[in-house]
Amino acid sequence: MKKALPSWIQAMPMGAVFTLFFAMPLLLIVAVSFWPQNEYTLEPGFTLDNYVSLFSGCFGGGESGELCTTFKTYLSTLKFCGIVWAITLVLGFTLSYFVAFHVPSLGAQTVLFTIMTIPFWTSNVIRMISWIPLLGRHGWINQTLLDLGLIRQPLEWLLYSDFSVVLAFVHLNTTFMMVPIFNSMMKIDRSLLEAANDCGANAWQTLWNVIVPLCRTGILIGSIFVITLVMGDFVTVGVMGGQQIASVGKTIQVQTSYLQFPLAAANAVVLLGVVLLIIVALNRLVDLRKEL
Repeated sequence: MKKALPSWIQAMPMGAVFTLFFAMPLLLIVAVSFWPQNEYTLEPGFTLDNYVSLFSGCFGGGESGELCTTFKTYLSTLKFCGIVWAITLVLGFTLSYFVAFHVPSLGAQTVLFTIMTIPFWTSNVIRMISWIPLLGRHGWINQTLLDLGLIRQPLEWLLYSDFSVVLAFVHLNTTFMMVPIFNSMMKIDRSLLEAANDCGANAWQTLWNVIVPLCRTGILIGSIFVITLVMGDFVTVGVMGGQQIASVGKTIQVQTSYLQFPLAAANAVVLLGVVLLIIVALNRLVDLRKEL
């Protein structure tokens, strides 16, 4: 009988992939964030000027008493993150609950779940652009409302606004919330629901006291997906916001386009820290390692 290889040898291939494609690029970004800013070349060195520039006027240095640009940008991004997270959680949970508990056939569940994930098969940019003919000043929605006499002039806030950005984010990211929640719901023992019903619990009590606690893992995983995607996104904010709405991802993209790589790296490190703090806070609510 052959002796099994030591666990550390079995883990080496995955460790090598992790180191090459995750750890090394991350360490490189951290290193570049401390390099001096040069207009034409990247020169290794060590300086805190990039972080000082990033938070300039943020700690009592402003004359008008307003928040600095960095804080405003992060607050704007966190606003989108919170709104999109709440909407995708409600939509993802509702759709998953309907398919998991109100569709009796496994085949029908598979078909419905596949239909709901079809938009995920296409490009994010194509799905965003598809909203423009609907939401534009001369789009289908405005034209219909004008024809019905419900409005006298086109609604300007439908496109290139916070509304359109949130709508696009929800459209793009609901799948990432729905899939892990649906997976958690399918693992729930149906006899627990029957026991709750036998004990006199109504539908809402069963939902809140049985289904929701057993779906905590799916909710946490979906929340991590949505939060990380929204926090670092710059394409959606640029396209649906008409290049007029600020976000951290958009700021980093602009900095790299102007070859301000050390400053962009410093901004990326701060963004990573904020996202990690949010994930740590979520993990304090649910012990993901224990649940999995």
